[in-house]
Amino acid sequence: MTDVSARPTREGGAPVGQGATETAPRDRAVIRLLLVAAFVVILNETVMGVAIPHLMGDLGITATAAQWLTTGFLLTMAVVIPVTGFLLQRVRSRVLYLTAMSLFTAGTALAVVAPGFGVLLVARVIQASGTAIMMPLLITTVMTLVPPAVRGRTMGGISVVIAVAPAIGPTISGLVLEHLSWRFLFVVVLPVAVAVLVLGARRMRDVTEPRATRLDVLSVVLSAVGFGGLVFGLSHLGEGGGSGVAVSAASIAVGVVVTGLFVLRQLRLQRRGDDGTRPGVLLDLRTFRTPVFAVSVVMFVVSMMALFGTIILLPLLMQTVLGLSVLTSGLLLLPGGLVMGLAAPHVGRAYDRVGPRPLLVPGTALVAAVLWTMTAVVSPTTPWWLLLVLHVALSAGLALVFTPLFTASLGSLPPHLYSHGSAVVSTVQQVAAAAGIALFVATMTAVAASGTAAGADPVAATADGIATALLIGAVVASLAVVTAFFVRGSAQPDGERVVAAH
Repeated sequence: MTDVSARPTREGGAPVGQGATETAPRDRAVIRLLLVAAFVVILNETVMGVAIPHLMGDLGITATAAQWLTTGFLLTMAVVIPVTGFLLQRVRSRVLYLTAMSLFTAGTALAVVAPGFGVLLVARVIQASGTAIMMPLLITTVMTLVPPAVRGRTMGGISVVIAVAPAIGPTISGLVLEHLSWRFLFVVVLPVAVAVLVLGARRMRDVTEPRATRLDVLSVVLSAVGFGGLVFGLSHLGEGGGSGVAVSAASIAVGVVVTGLFVLRQLRLQRRGDDGTRPGVLLDLRTFRTPVFAVSVVMFVVSMMALFGTIILLPLLMQTVLGLSVLTSGLLLLPGGLVMGLAAPHVGRAYDRVGPRPLLVPGTALVAAVLWTMTAVVSPTTPWWLLLVLHVALSAGLALVFTPLFTASLGSLPPHLYSHGSAVVSTVQQVAAAAGIALFVATMTAVAASGTAAGADPVAATADGIATALLIGAVVASLAVVTAFFVRGSAQPDGERVVAAH
């Protein structure tokens, strides 16, 4: 049964979407606040990658231990995000926002003063707990407050958060670490986090009316073990460069089995129904009954694998093969991130006019073409300017993909499933990012090791490994081009079209 309390409403009680063509000023203020907050928290997801050598020296830890500062962050995200579908229905928006930003700010402050690795790891986990809540909250708020006819332009802002923040994280990290210690990665973020928290305490308001529902503890446990096992196994495989295969395989196997049990549990709870007296679903899988949403999730997996795989591989190519510095490689990746950010609002407006397919088809084709080209040109003599051009083109392609996917997938759902849809999308993104990193890095390492063992120059062998990894990405991206034809604009339950033209 549809939850009436979860229907999106404007001030005065009129449902959003019934003839509305603009977002109310007060609603726009709330969305802008959430966009800034989400950008700040998501930025931290990738800032630690290039800081590993500094952390190893300053804290006296191994590379494997240092990697846990990223793995622990991703693992916490994978465990917490599935619960947000329940939280968004049970807890008021303002309370969730303040909780998320308080956790993130507290974790950042703890990282600034952390005396050693253990405390720093705890700080990262606390940061990730707040980050995991923020993205589903932002997506659900946009779907609730923004009329379908103009949703694309607002979703462009979410694309900036999802794609640009992680992409420029290594660049910012490289700039900071060139002159300052690793603590300043958190020092520069802390005042911004505090300001966003204080501003939110004054401006954030409740968006939907929560309803009474009970938490199914078994679902939480299955979700944590299932998704956590998948992300840990994939992250360990990628970060370990193919080592520890038995541990990774066991973790992934456990993750697959337990995730299957989680799905069966959700299906059982869905059949039983939720009257407020019995535990309800943690993630409502009826979202996948909507074909547009299901196809979009598949494309999310491919796009996130391509994004995070290249985020990992290109710095390795620039530093290990071409001999560029951390700062230089970070700066070469910055224009791509800026292109993605600048293009997203324009892509959103185009979506409102023409719908998803005219954007998704050329976007996926461009991503595939760039990856195929990279496969052919990667070598120890590849000019840096060519990598810059290709990364900018890849970013442009991804910009054409993310905004239409967000808008079409969630816009195809009935309003009472917005919170669950946003939690599903966010969970899939985390697992796909870990899978992309694992697939690309493990492939690169295996091919490089094989070449070195056969007597090839280590630098040339590494270049061959990167080219092979990009080849796999190109094949997967090519499949996405076909899938793009099946993503269409869809009608809301009240009959209004999500897109103005199709």
